This record gives sequence, structure tokens and C-alpha cells, in this order.
Amino acid sequence: MESSVYVQNRELVTPGQLLGRGKLTITTPITVYSLDGKYYSAVVGLADVEGDKIGVIPLEGFYYPKVGDVVIGIVVSTGTNSWEVDIRAPHTAILYASDLLGRPLNPGREMLSDHLDVGDVILAKVENVGRGRATTLTVKGKGFGKINKGSLVEIDSAKVPRVIGKKGSMLQLLLNECKCEVVVAQNGRILVDNCPNNDFKEIAIMSIKKIEKEAHIPGLTDRIKEFIIKEKVRRGLFSG
Repeated sequence: MESSVYVQNRELVTPGQLLGRGKLTITTPITVYSLDGKYYSAVVGLADVEGDKIGVIPLEGFYYPKVGDVVIGIVVSTGTNSWEVDIRAPHTAILYASDLLGRPLNPGREMLSDHLDVGDVILAKVENVGRGRATTLTVKGKGFGKINKGSLVEIDSAKVPRVIGKKGSMLQLLLNECKCEVVVAQNGRILVDNCPNNDFKEIAIMSIKKIEKEAHIPGLTDRIKEFIIKEKVRRGLFSG
């Protein structure tokens, strides 16, 4: 069968839309399904076409954790030796005290809340996803653990690839123009920290929300750069 692609790169597609046929390589098997040698989109998203490779970047949906994902979680309850953490997935995740402390908890001398309490925010990595989507987190590694400062922005997790951009282009734009540290987690939570001042922080947050809102529109990177420059001029951060 001759191979054909019926959509353009970055074209908005809808569930059931025919994407192509023949010998194509599917790069996103969760969002593309095949039937009788033809390939269809399973979600609302943006077509990702490169030669004979085709996929769909989803623009809406739940966050489903995968091993190795970096997530920002919020502690929602404590147990005897672990914390229950909201990661914006259908099920909460577990962080064991021994993982955070590097040793077993000593219940006679300390409480879990001495280290993390309900409402605390953590940067973690998905260590395991078991049956029934039971998810275990780890905070081992540089930079992981309790987050003590910064502003938290929440977007649809399906829009995270657009905040990062092709080869990190959108994220690099935010870093260069807003001069802030921006940590993008796969579950749609984004930490904005260490900005030069409050104006830069507000511009960074506004830009992230604009990316989420306009993720389906072509030319997004140029529009975000123009938006940031106009905001900087309006606030007197530079003239021009």
C-alpha cells in the first residue's frame, strides 16, 4: 500500500480524523490508532509530521504518570511512614519517608509532619506505576524535595509540550526574555522563581497562560515573544 499523509505539521486535528495510510511510523501510539492500514487521531491535538513519521500532540486530557516523569506534587495527607501526594492524576501518589530521609522514620522521636506537612509542595520523579495506577514517587537526586519558594502555575498537562517547545525553544524564550527560573513538570504544574522583580514574574506567568490558551494556533513562539516585548515596554523595563 502506498504511504500517504493527509495532514500538515501543526494542523489541528480532532478525534476520528484520518491522518494517513500505508507504511508510516507512529510516534504517539496513545493518541493515534490504526484501522485497516489507516491511521486516525484519538484526541483533539496538533499533528506532528516529519517525513514518514506521524503523531498527535494532545491539547486536552488527564495527566497519566509515567516512570521517569518529573512532577510537582502537593501533600494531601500523612500516614504512618509515607505521604499521600496530589500530582493532578486520577489517583494520588505515595512518597515514602525513607526516600525523603534516606533512612527509616523513627516514630518515637519524630513525626512525618516534622519533615513534610499537608499543603507542602515537592518536586519529585515518578519511580513506579503499578497496578491500578498506584504511583510511587522519589525525591532522590539534585534539586528534588520540598519547594520552599516561588510561584506555582497550573496548566492543562496536555499543553506542557507547547510550553517546552520544539527542542526546548519556547522554554528557552521564557528564560531569556523573563530572566526567571522556570521548572516545567509533566503534570502541568510550573514553578517560576528567582525573577529579577515582580514585573518579570508576572510577565512569565502571563506568557505561560497565554501559551496554554493559544496552544493550537500556529506561530505561537513569535506571538509569545511579541507579547513579552510589548509587556516589557509597557512596564518600562526597557524602551523601544
